[in-house]
Amino acid sequence: MNKKEALFVRNTVKITVAVAAASAVALGASACSAPSDTTASSDKGDKNAPLVVAASPTPHGAILDFVKNKLAAKEGLKLVVKPFNDYKIPNKVTDDGQVDANFFQHKPFLDTFNKENGTHIVPVQNVLIEPLGVYSKKIHKLSELKSGSTVSVPNDPSNEGRALKLLADNGVITLKPGVGSDAKLTDVKDDKGVKITELEAAQTAPRIDDVDAAVINGNFAIGAQLKPSKDALALEKAKDNPYANFLAVKKGNENDPRIKKLAKLLNSPEVKKFIEDKYKDGSVIPAFGPAKG
Repeated sequence: MNKKEALFVRNTVKITVAVAAASAVALGASACSAPSDTTASSDKGDKNAPLVVAASPTPHGAILDFVKNKLAAKEGLKLVVKPFNDYKIPNKVTDDGQVDANFFQHKPFLDTFNKENGTHIVPVQNVLIEPLGVYSKKIHKLSELKSGSTVSVPNDPSNEGRALKLLADNGVITLKPGVGSDAKLTDVKDDKGVKITELEAAQTAPRIDDVDAAVINGNFAIGAQLKPSKDALALEKAKDNPYANFLAVKKGNENDPRIKKLAKLLNSPEVKKFIEDKYKDGSVIPAFGPAKG
Protein backbone atom coordinates (compact mmCIF):
# COMPACT_ATOMS: atom_id res chain seq x y z
CA MET A 1 0.00 0.00 0.00
CA ASN A 2 1.49 3.36 -1.04
CA LYS A 3 1.18 6.62 0.94
CA LYS A 4 -1.81 7.84 -1.10
CA GLU A 5 -3.74 4.59 -0.53
CA ALA A 6 -2.90 4.58 3.19
CA LEU A 7 -4.14 8.16 3.54
CA PHE A 8 -7.40 7.22 1.80
CA VAL A 9 -7.98 4.30 4.22
CA ARG A 10 -7.31 6.46 7.28
CA ASN A 11 -9.73 9.13 6.08
CA THR A 12 -12.37 6.49 5.32
CA VAL A 13 -12.07 5.07 8.85
CA LYS A 14 -12.40 8.58 10.36
CA ILE A 15 -15.55 9.30 8.36
CA THR A 16 -17.08 5.94 9.30
CA VAL A 17 -16.41 6.54 13.00
CA ALA A 18 -17.84 10.08 12.81
CA VAL A 19 -21.02 8.83 11.11
CA ALA A 20 -21.42 6.09 13.69
CA ALA A 21 -20.97 8.58 16.51
CA ALA A 22 -23.50 10.97 14.99
CA SER A 23 -25.97 8.12 14.60
CA ALA A 24 -25.52 7.17 18.24
CA VAL A 25 -26.16 10.77 19.33
CA ALA A 26 -29.26 10.96 17.15
CA LEU A 27 -30.52 7.67 18.56
CA GLY A 28 -29.94 8.91 22.09
CA ALA A 29 -31.76 12.15 21.37
CA SER A 30 -34.63 10.20 19.89
CA ALA A 31 -34.83 8.02 22.98
CA CYS A 32 -34.82 11.09 25.25
CA SER A 33 -37.66 12.69 23.32
CA ALA A 34 -39.88 9.62 23.32
CA PRO A 35 -43.32 10.23 24.85
CA SER A 36 -43.19 10.08 28.64
CA ASP A 37 -45.85 8.91 31.03
CA THR A 38 -46.89 12.53 31.48
CA THR A 39 -47.94 12.99 27.85
CA ALA A 40 -51.66 13.27 27.23
CA SER A 41 -52.92 10.44 25.07
CA SER A 42 -56.63 10.94 24.51
CA ASP A 43 -55.99 12.28 20.99
CA LYS A 44 -53.82 9.28 20.17
CA GLY A 45 -56.46 6.68 20.91
CA ASP A 46 -54.33 4.96 23.55
CA LYS A 47 -56.82 4.19 26.28
CA ASN A 48 -54.34 2.17 28.33
CA ALA A 49 -51.89 5.06 28.70
CA PRO A 50 -51.69 7.15 31.88
CA LEU A 51 -54.44 9.72 32.28
CA VAL A 52 -52.88 13.17 32.68
CA VAL A 53 -54.96 15.63 34.72
CA ALA A 54 -54.22 19.33 35.32
CA ALA A 55 -55.35 20.57 38.73
CA SER A 56 -55.03 23.29 41.32
CA PRO A 57 -52.64 21.89 43.97
CA THR A 58 -55.11 22.35 46.84
CA PRO A 59 -57.55 20.74 47.29
CA HIS A 60 -57.95 19.29 43.80
CA GLY A 61 -54.40 17.98 43.44
CA ALA A 62 -54.48 16.52 46.94
CA ILE A 63 -57.70 14.65 46.17
CA LEU A 64 -56.29 13.35 42.88
CA ASP A 65 -53.12 12.22 44.66
CA PHE A 66 -55.27 10.28 47.12
CA VAL A 67 -57.07 8.60 44.20
CA LYS A 68 -53.75 7.90 42.48
CA ASN A 69 -52.11 6.39 45.55
CA LYS A 70 -55.05 4.56 47.13
CA LEU A 71 -57.72 3.77 44.55
CA ALA A 72 -56.56 3.97 40.93
CA ALA A 73 -54.59 0.70 40.76
CA LYS A 74 -57.66 -1.36 41.69
CA GLU A 75 -59.47 0.11 38.68
CA GLY A 76 -56.50 -0.42 36.37
CA LEU A 77 -56.07 3.34 36.03
CA LYS A 78 -52.68 5.03 35.73
CA LEU A 79 -52.99 8.62 36.86
CA VAL A 80 -50.57 11.54 36.43
CA VAL A 81 -51.37 14.78 38.27
CA LYS A 82 -49.98 18.07 36.91
CA PRO A 83 -50.41 21.00 39.34
CA PHE A 84 -51.10 24.56 38.12
CA ASN A 85 -51.37 27.69 40.28
CA ASP A 86 -53.38 29.38 37.58
CA TYR A 87 -56.98 29.53 36.33
CA LYS A 88 -56.23 29.93 32.62
CA ILE A 89 -53.55 27.43 31.66
CA PRO A 90 -55.39 24.22 32.72
CA ASN A 91 -58.21 24.79 30.21
CA LYS A 92 -55.79 25.77 27.46
CA VAL A 93 -53.61 22.66 27.85
CA THR A 94 -56.74 20.49 28.04
CA ASP A 95 -58.13 22.00 24.86
CA ASP A 96 -54.89 21.61 22.90
CA GLY A 97 -54.32 18.05 24.11
CA GLN A 98 -51.30 18.53 26.36
CA VAL A 99 -53.33 16.97 29.17
CA ASP A 100 -56.37 14.70 29.11
CA ALA A 101 -58.54 16.46 31.69
CA ASN A 102 -58.59 19.09 34.39
CA PHE A 103 -60.07 19.52 37.85
CA PHE A 104 -60.22 23.04 39.34
CA GLN A 105 -63.25 25.02 38.17
CA HIS A 106 -67.00 25.56 38.36
CA LYS A 107 -69.56 25.97 35.58
CA PRO A 108 -69.91 29.78 35.51
CA PHE A 109 -66.14 30.12 35.20
CA LEU A 110 -65.94 27.49 32.45
CA ASP A 111 -68.79 29.01 30.45
CA THR A 112 -67.06 32.40 30.47
CA PHE A 113 -63.67 30.90 29.62
CA ASN A 114 -64.99 28.90 26.66
CA LYS A 115 -66.81 31.94 25.29
CA GLU A 116 -63.83 34.28 25.60
CA ASN A 117 -61.15 31.85 24.39
CA GLY A 118 -62.92 29.70 21.80
CA THR A 119 -62.14 26.53 23.78
CA HIS A 120 -64.38 23.47 23.93
CA ILE A 121 -64.11 22.16 27.48
CA VAL A 122 -67.09 20.34 29.00
CA PRO A 123 -67.84 19.25 32.59
CA VAL A 124 -68.06 15.56 33.43
CA GLN A 125 -68.48 14.95 37.17
CA ASN A 126 -69.10 17.24 40.15
CA VAL A 127 -66.82 16.61 43.11
CA LEU A 128 -66.71 19.46 45.64
CA ILE A 129 -67.61 22.96 46.67
CA GLU A 130 -65.16 25.46 48.18
CA PRO A 131 -67.10 28.27 49.82
CA LEU A 132 -65.78 31.73 48.92
CA GLY A 133 -64.72 33.81 51.94
CA VAL A 134 -63.74 37.31 53.02
CA TYR A 135 -60.43 37.46 54.91
CA SER A 136 -58.32 40.18 56.48
CA LYS A 137 -55.09 40.73 58.36
CA LYS A 138 -56.19 44.22 59.48
CA ILE A 139 -59.75 43.98 60.75
CA HIS A 140 -61.69 41.48 62.87
CA LYS A 141 -65.19 42.02 61.51
CA LEU A 142 -66.69 43.46 58.34
CA SER A 143 -68.41 46.29 60.23
CA GLU A 144 -64.94 47.78 60.70
CA LEU A 145 -64.76 48.55 56.97
CA LYS A 146 -65.44 52.23 56.39
CA SER A 147 -65.22 54.83 53.65
CA GLY A 148 -61.75 54.64 52.14
CA SER A 149 -61.24 50.97 53.03
CA THR A 150 -60.02 48.68 50.25
CA VAL A 151 -61.36 45.23 49.41
CA SER A 152 -59.89 43.01 46.69
CA VAL A 153 -61.98 40.60 44.61
CA PRO A 154 -61.05 38.05 41.91
CA ASN A 155 -61.08 39.69 38.48
CA ASP A 156 -62.49 36.83 36.39
CA PRO A 157 -66.19 37.49 35.63
CA SER A 158 -67.75 34.50 37.38
CA ASN A 159 -65.77 34.76 40.61
CA GLU A 160 -65.99 38.54 40.70
CA GLY A 161 -69.78 38.38 40.55
CA ARG A 162 -69.78 35.73 43.23
CA ALA A 163 -67.51 37.92 45.40
CA LEU A 164 -69.64 41.03 44.93
CA LYS A 165 -72.75 39.08 45.93
CA LEU A 166 -70.98 37.83 49.06
CA LEU A 167 -70.04 41.40 49.98
CA ALA A 168 -73.61 42.56 49.32
CA ASP A 169 -75.09 39.70 51.36
CA ASN A 170 -72.96 40.88 54.28
CA GLY A 171 -73.78 44.58 54.02
CA VAL A 172 -70.43 45.81 52.71
CA ILE A 173 -71.94 47.11 49.44
CA THR A 174 -75.37 47.30 47.82
CA LEU A 175 -76.09 45.86 44.38
CA LYS A 176 -78.73 47.06 41.94
CA PRO A 177 -82.11 45.34 42.34
CA GLY A 178 -82.32 41.92 40.70
CA VAL A 179 -78.55 41.49 40.39
CA GLY A 180 -77.03 38.31 41.85
CA SER A 181 -73.88 36.27 41.38
CA ASP A 182 -73.51 37.56 37.82
CA ALA A 183 -72.79 41.04 39.17
CA LYS A 184 -70.15 43.36 37.70
CA LEU A 185 -68.58 46.42 39.25
CA THR A 186 -71.04 48.55 37.27
CA ASP A 187 -73.85 46.75 39.13
CA VAL A 188 -72.73 48.17 42.48
CA LYS A 189 -75.45 50.63 43.47
CA ASP A 190 -73.74 51.85 46.64
CA ASP A 191 -70.13 51.04 47.55
CA LYS A 192 -70.46 52.99 50.83
CA GLY A 193 -67.07 54.52 50.12
CA VAL A 194 -65.31 51.16 50.02
CA LYS A 195 -62.84 50.83 47.16
CA ILE A 196 -63.12 47.54 45.29
CA THR A 197 -59.81 46.38 43.79
CA GLU A 198 -59.73 43.69 41.11
CA LEU A 199 -56.91 41.12 41.24
CA GLU A 200 -56.19 37.85 39.51
CA ALA A 201 -57.73 35.17 41.74
CA ALA A 202 -54.35 33.62 42.50
CA GLN A 203 -53.08 36.98 43.81
CA THR A 204 -55.87 37.71 46.29
CA ALA A 205 -54.26 35.65 49.08
CA PRO A 206 -50.58 36.65 48.54
CA ARG A 207 -51.56 40.34 48.43
CA ILE A 208 -53.97 40.32 51.35
CA ASP A 209 -51.65 42.69 53.27
CA ASP A 210 -52.10 45.32 50.55
CA VAL A 211 -55.83 45.74 51.28
CA ASP A 212 -58.12 45.95 54.28
CA ALA A 213 -59.96 42.78 53.25
CA ALA A 214 -59.88 40.26 50.42
CA VAL A 215 -62.44 37.91 48.92
CA ILE A 216 -60.50 34.71 48.32
CA ASN A 217 -61.38 31.47 46.54
CA GLY A 218 -61.34 28.42 48.77
CA ASN A 219 -58.37 26.67 47.17
CA PHE A 220 -56.18 29.78 47.41
CA ALA A 221 -57.28 30.37 51.00
CA ILE A 222 -56.27 26.84 51.93
CA GLY A 223 -52.96 27.26 50.10
CA ALA A 224 -52.29 30.39 52.16
CA GLN A 225 -52.91 28.46 55.40
CA LEU A 226 -56.19 30.27 56.03
CA LYS A 227 -58.93 28.27 57.76
CA PRO A 228 -62.33 29.32 56.41
CA SER A 229 -64.41 28.32 59.44
CA LYS A 230 -62.00 30.15 61.77
CA ASP A 231 -60.44 32.97 59.74
CA ALA A 232 -63.18 34.06 57.32
CA LEU A 233 -65.05 37.23 58.28
CA ALA A 234 -67.86 36.01 56.00
CA LEU A 235 -68.28 32.70 54.23
CA GLU A 236 -70.43 31.69 51.30
CA LYS A 237 -73.21 29.24 52.16
CA ALA A 238 -72.73 25.71 50.81
CA LYS A 239 -76.41 24.80 50.54
CA ASP A 240 -77.81 25.18 47.01
CA ASN A 241 -74.44 26.54 45.91
CA PRO A 242 -74.15 26.46 42.09
CA TYR A 243 -70.35 26.54 42.14
CA ALA A 244 -69.48 22.84 42.35
CA ASN A 245 -65.98 22.07 41.06
CA PHE A 246 -65.83 19.24 38.55
CA LEU A 247 -63.69 16.99 36.41
CA ALA A 248 -63.63 18.42 32.87
CA VAL A 249 -62.40 17.31 29.43
CA LYS A 250 -62.25 18.54 25.87
CA LYS A 251 -65.57 17.93 24.14
CA GLY A 252 -65.53 14.49 22.54
CA ASN A 253 -63.47 12.84 25.26
CA GLU A 254 -66.29 12.36 27.76
CA ASN A 255 -66.56 8.65 27.00
CA ASP A 256 -62.86 7.84 27.34
CA PRO A 257 -62.87 4.73 29.59
CA ARG A 258 -60.15 6.27 31.75
CA ILE A 259 -62.25 9.39 32.32
CA LYS A 260 -65.20 7.24 33.34
CA LYS A 261 -63.01 5.36 35.82
CA LEU A 262 -61.68 8.59 37.34
CA ALA A 263 -65.18 10.11 37.54
CA LYS A 264 -66.39 7.04 39.42
CA LEU A 265 -63.46 7.16 41.85
CA LEU A 266 -63.86 10.90 42.49
CA ASN A 267 -67.43 10.23 43.66
CA SER A 268 -66.54 7.20 45.75
CA PRO A 269 -67.21 6.77 49.49
CA GLU A 270 -63.43 6.72 50.01
CA VAL A 271 -63.02 10.19 48.48
CA LYS A 272 -66.00 11.52 50.44
CA LYS A 273 -64.37 10.35 53.67
CA PHE A 274 -60.98 11.74 52.59
CA ILE A 275 -62.49 15.20 51.97
CA GLU A 276 -64.45 15.23 55.22
CA ASP A 277 -61.46 14.05 57.26
CA LYS A 278 -58.89 16.34 55.67
CA TYR A 279 -61.01 19.49 55.49
CA LYS A 280 -62.85 19.41 58.79
CA ASP A 281 -62.99 23.20 58.87
CA GLY A 282 -65.60 23.18 56.10
CA SER A 283 -63.30 24.68 53.50
CA VAL A 284 -64.06 21.82 51.12
CA ILE A 285 -67.42 20.02 50.98
CA PRO A 286 -68.28 16.93 48.88
CA ALA A 287 -70.76 17.72 46.11
CA PHE A 288 -71.06 14.50 44.12
CA GLY A 289 -73.09 13.86 40.99
CA PRO A 290 -73.04 14.26 37.20
CA ALA A 291 -72.09 17.75 36.07
CA LYS A 292 -74.46 19.58 33.77
CA GLY A 293 -73.03 20.51 30.40
